[in-house]
Amino acid sequence: MTDEYRYQQLEGWLLKGILDQRWRLGERLPSIRTLCAEQKLSKATVQHALQRLEAQGLIEARPKAGYFVSLQPDGVKKPVSRARIEAPRPVNVSDLLLDIMGRSAAFDLLPDLHRGDLPPGIVTLNRSIGRALRRQKGEDSQYYDKPAGFVGLREQLALHHARRGWAVSPEQLCITSGCQHALFLALMASCERGDVVAVESPGFYGVLQLLEQLGLKAVEVPTSLETGMDMDSLEEVLERWKVRACIVSPSFSTPGGALMPEPDKKRLLSLAERHDLAVIEDDIYGDTALGRSPDPLKALDGEDRVILCSSFSKSLSRDLRLGWISGARWHDRILHLKLVTQLASSRYLQQGVADYMADGSFTSHLRRQRHELSANRDRLIASLHTWPGEVRVSTPQGGLTVWVELPETVDTLAAYTNALKHGIIITPGPLFSVSGQFENCVRISFAHPWNESRMDALRQLPGLLHIE
Repeated sequence: MTDEYRYQQLEGWLLKGILDQRWRLGERLPSIRTLCAEQKLSKATVQHALQRLEAQGLIEARPKAGYFVSLQPDGVKKPVSRARIEAPRPVNVSDLLLDIMGRSAAFDLLPDLHRGDLPPGIVTLNRSIGRALRRQKGEDSQYYDKPAGFVGLREQLALHHARRGWAVSPEQLCITSGCQHALFLALMASCERGDVVAVESPGFYGVLQLLEQLGLKAVEVPTSLETGMDMDSLEEVLERWKVRACIVSPSFSTPGGALMPEPDKKRLLSLAERHDLAVIEDDIYGDTALGRSPDPLKALDGEDRVILCSSFSKSLSRDLRLGWISGARWHDRILHLKLVTQLASSRYLQQGVADYMADGSFTSHLRRQRHELSANRDRLIASLHTWPGEVRVSTPQGGLTVWVELPETVDTLAAYTNALKHGIIITPGPLFSVSGQFENCVRISFAHPWNESRMDALRQLPGLLHIE
């Protein structure tokens, strides 16, 4: 028996075990040592078979832990819901969203649960910020920072983006108070009251809040949970209505974690040039990739039409409230608006984060987070596939959430109050649409570890959602 046949035989045996759910999503495969002993194979042969399965995205290696099942192609049913194209309309955000945000529950079923010890990356971050505060000299605290922000942080962000395929200078970046502030500045700079903005559907409800406050109209563009905004639909929208800007998240957009392929990115930029619109890229999830971080859309921007917005809130800390924006042809206007709306960012906070990035701590944090999020995602999806009825779940390769499509009889808005009585907070699907679509859908986050309390809440949800 040749070595080639041996590794193919082992690969086939492991694949069959995955498809038959002998090893379920998120579960650990037998160790290399065990496979060598039981299958009477060499270590090199076993490793070759495992690497081939890993290349197919079926399993993943976790340092010092082994190989874990990451996908089950025939067992994972993808969401099929598709938004309708409707005429642009003013935005009226549901009070339910305000209730969820007021409870700090956007990324946790149990926001009041004791959160445990600080992660190592946050401990190191706090030390860096503390050192920066102690280094303040003289009357530094009596002066505002420049509107563009601390140059040291902008230099570190430029280096960070260069590693993701986008060559940007510090002068092209402006520090903001989070990504929501960056999106606000982008819309203010590129649009006027009454303008039409194209948005993903389902898409980020925070964008809808901004459109409402700025008096802008939204036109929803159907969005795939796998590949992002549908370019055929966007082209139809642009042919029918005058659109001033398009807000899009090419890298792991919420709620389902879609990743836009390269041809679609190029087509989007071509459409933007033809129809003369600003493209506002929400790149907040780019650093949450479970594998290689994708290049931002901005890296392909040859016409200076892409305004990139991002922050540390999804990759590092929600409480940090530091973001950034690169304003393309609107950058000078954005700097002025930053001065008007925020005046300046905290200098010592920026210095602390710059030091944190410069000494490699941010990179180490992202590496640890990648493995933690991957394990959290797998355990969540595995649990969701035990729910009764026809349940379809997205399988994102980044981001912090999955999109769950439930039987059509389920009304997630109506179930919100019922779940709340049990201390569980869900994020209903209609919040991700201007027109209230996706009534039978819900977004669930894997940002936090699935301890017993959260798993118990997850097990209660089918009953609270009245899934039969």
